[in-house]
Parts: sequence; C-alpha cells; structure tokens
Amino acid sequence: MRHLASAVAALGLTTGVLIVLEAGLIAQIVARVYLGQGSDSALTARLIALWGVVMLRALVAGVAETLSLNLSTTVQSVIRQRLLTHVLEAGPLAWNHEHAGDLINTVITGVDHLEMFLARYLPQIALTAFVPLVIGIQVASTDWISAGLLLITLPLIPVFMTLIGRRAKTVTDRRFAHLGRLGAHFLDVVQGLETLKLFGQSQRQAKAIADAAETFRTSTMASLRLAFMSGMVLELLASLSMAMIAVAVGIRLLGGHIAFERAVFLLILVPDFYAPWRALGAKFHDGLNGLSASRTIYTWLDRPSLARGQGHRRLSGRGPWPLTLCDVGFTYPEYPAPALQGVHFSLPARRVLAIIGPSGSGKSTLLALLLGFSDPTRGEITVDSVPLAQLDRQWWRTQVAFIGQSPYLFFGTIADNLRMANPDADADRIAWALEKAHLDDTLKRFPHGLNTVIGENGVRLSGGERQRLALARAFLQARPFVVMDEPSAHLDSRTEQALLEGIGQLKQQSTVVLVTHRLASARVADRVLVLVNGAVAELGSPDHLTHPFYRQARAFAEREGTGEGGGSDALLG
Repeated sequence: MRHLASAVAALGLTTGVLIVLEAGLIAQIVARVYLGQGSDSALTARLIALWGVVMLRALVAGVAETLSLNLSTTVQSVIRQRLLTHVLEAGPLAWNHEHAGDLINTVITGVDHLEMFLARYLPQIALTAFVPLVIGIQVASTDWISAGLLLITLPLIPVFMTLIGRRAKTVTDRRFAHLGRLGAHFLDVVQGLETLKLFGQSQRQAKAIADAAETFRTSTMASLRLAFMSGMVLELLASLSMAMIAVAVGIRLLGGHIAFERAVFLLILVPDFYAPWRALGAKFHDGLNGLSASRTIYTWLDRPSLARGQGHRRLSGRGPWPLTLCDVGFTYPEYPAPALQGVHFSLPARRVLAIIGPSGSGKSTLLALLLGFSDPTRGEITVDSVPLAQLDRQWWRTQVAFIGQSPYLFFGTIADNLRMANPDADADRIAWALEKAHLDDTLKRFPHGLNTVIGENGVRLSGGERQRLALARAFLQARPFVVMDEPSAHLDSRTEQALLEGIGQLKQQSTVVLVTHRLASARVADRVLVLVNGAVAELGSPDHLTHPFYRQARAFAEREGTGEGGGSDALLG
C-alpha cells in the first residue's frame, strides 16, 4: 500500500511537469503562427512534441486513476477484514450494548465510503500538492510579478476551504451518525416485525422510521448546500485571481514590457495553477464522507479486546473434558459493578448443566466466558485442569457448538444447512442426526424431504423446527461441548418436549450447558445453577433445589399441572 501511495504522489509530480511542458509548447506554436516566425519544419516538430506530451499526460492520468482504484480496493479489503476479525474476536461482551444495524452500516456502507476518499480525494491532494508547486516555480522563473500575484491570491483558497470545511465536517459527521441510527432502527424493526404486527405497533414504528428518514434527508440537504456554497466560493476566488493576473499581463503586453510568447505562456499556465484547488474543493465533500466513516471504523477497531491473551495449548483426545470454574468474576470496563462474582462449580464430562436466574443476573456473560470470547477479570476457568486462557482460542471454539434463541439458517435446502455443520456427513449420518433431534417425522410433510428449500433464515419452518434443525447440526458436529442460550424460548410444550428429548440424547456425546427460563428445560439437566445478581445462589439437582426462585416456579407448575396436566410452560423468572 505504501508503494501504491508513493507511486500516486510521483505521478502527481509528473503531471505538474507535463503541464508546464504542454503550456510551453502551445505558447511557442501560437507565437510562431501569430507572428509568422520560424520554419514549417520547426512548427511541425513542435506540434508532434505537443501531441506526445498530451498523450503522455493522458497516460499518466489513466495510470494514476488505476493505481488509486487499486489502492482503494486494497485498503478497503484490509480494513473490512480487520473490522470483521476484530468484531468476531471481541465477541458478544464487547458489543452487547451496540445496535446490530449500526455495526452493519459501518462494515458495509462505512467501508464503501472510503472508496471515494482513497480513489478520488487523496490522489487529488497529491495533485494539489505538486502541480501548483511545479507551476509556481516555473511562473516565478518566468515573471516575478505574476508569481507575486499568485502568492497574494493563493492563501485565500485554503482559508475559505478551512472555514467552510469545519462546518461541513460537523454536518457530515452528524449525517453519518443519522445514517447509522436509521440503519440500526430499520434492522431492529424488520427483525421484530412479526411481534410488532401482533401487538398492533407496526404503524407506529413505520412513522418512527419515516421521521428518522426525514432527519437523514434534512442532514443530507444541509451537506449538499455546503457543497454547492464551497464550490461557488472556490470558483469565484479562482476566477477573480486569474482575472487579476490576466489583466496585469495584458496591460504589460500592450506597454511592451513583456514578450508575446511569455504572455501566452503565463495565460495558459495560470488556470492550471488553480485547477487542482478547484477540483479538490469539488471532491472535498466526498473526502469528508470517507473521513467520517474512517473515524467510526477506527472507533470500533480501537476498542480493547476483553480477552487478555492468546494461548497455544490444545488438549489431547476427543473430549469432552471436565469443566471447572474457580471463583470466577467479571466486570465490564464501562460499569463499576461486577456482572459475575465468586462463581464456583465443577461440571463432569457428558452432563447437562442448566443455568437459571432472573434477567440481568449474568447468565449470558457466563456463556460468553465459557465460549472464550473474554477472560474473567477474577478467578479462572479450567478445562481438564488446563486454564482456558492458555488454550488456543480458535481451537477451543472448534470444540464448542452453540445454539441460540434464533439459530440462523441459510437460504438453501435442509441438507445444505445440515452439511454446513459437517460437509463430509453421508446420508446415514444425516438420518441419524435427524432422528436424534426428533426431526425425521417432520420431514415427511415436505414433498422433497431433505431437498426442500427452506428460504432465508428458514422462513418455511416453524420456530420448533428451526431449533431442532440447529440441534441436528449439533449432533453432526459432534463437538465435546454444546452451549445453548434459551433453546426452548417461544416453543409450545409439545415441541419443547421433543427438543428436550434431543438434548438428553446429545449428552451421550457432549457436555451441554444451557441457559433457560423454562422449568421443563431445567428439569432435563443433571445439575441446575441458580444465578442471582451475578453470584451462585444454589447448585444442585433439579429435584433437590430449595432456592425460592426455583421453588416458586415449581409450585406454580405443579398447581397448573393439576388442572390441565401441563405445567411445562412455567417460566423461571
């Protein structure tokens, strides 16, 4: 990238030299034709030389543009890769207070804005730095009066650009922030559209999006007004400056104080002195969009990772291995109160641990620590007596399968989504996973079976079918550890029971850790961990827990069960 940037700067300097040569040749040709001096052969030679300089200047401009585009593409690719890698490495604890739409807007739109900044604005800065310098030196060596006028008028352009640019920067930053909020709001509304329609709030949110779009339109128009005003100011200043020099040269030419060829040379060269400044002003606002985007991008990149280091150890064997948490605590950098404190328990291999507790008690934070996205700020997590912080994080994540509340399914067939978990799985292995996940009977209602296209994010499947398909992927992955975050959320009792039977089968090959608010999900576990205010309130088997949080839900389930035989829908909290 440094070589590309140096080449763009060198081509800017070359362009300045070619402009001087072109102006000199044109002045010589005009003077000889107008004054009738010189032979036809000399005139022809100058015309051929002029043609060569013009072609060379066009070639240099084309090469400079190509290099600028290559530089932009390279930088964009590197930054986007760094941004995505940083987001994935930082994990959910670093981004849990951010809007997904804002992050997506930064990764896609923000990085795209860098193209105009890198491919147009920065090369124009190189031209503005070198072309006026070369022309100014040539004018000074040709006519000191014109050079003095250039020195007097030149500072006016950057002064006005700075004055307008400060205001434009503020407006552009505000506009980019509005775009981020609009994208975040729109994504949140689209993801929750079904719920909004269910509760009759869709029209209200549509009005909110329209208001946000109007705010963005207003900020965009304010930015455009500044762009037009800055263009007008730069054109006016450049035109007045060129007019002053042209009048001075014309008066001296009439008085016989300057040669005709030199006067023509100056009149041709001076507009090219101001041309890069005018072009820079035209591309200034494209550059501001890129600068605003880059500030946002580097704000994300500069956030420190909550994982303190990268280990290199790997465990032997296929696992699963015993898991131990010793006095584990975690405090977010922006919050003084600990999210977890004094968490201590051991989990043997091939067991199911259910983590329950009120909202905000630290359950999701604990899962993120187990996944290796962050290190505890206190205490230690060990796997088979080896500290998790010493393990290779990339390797550790290949040992863990994760099933969330809304597992993502890709556009394609059911078989495609299953083979993403294990590309080498044969038909028998897939059939086994479907049977274990209690999804084999469900496939019978699809005429094409495994070849059924399920649509984006499994739109043709019910919530329970999506969860069981994710469970089947976990069977195919055969990872030593399976972490689940509310796997039975939003499921009816019958579907939940089928899912829980699959989880019971899963523990034959894996250690399962699940966070749940459902009593039935807790009952399938071998051990239940009750978290309250980030601390372990109780740990034991489901039938022997005495904590009020659990006993109240159990009593409610038993009371409801006496009426309708249900009770599995009881919520914990």
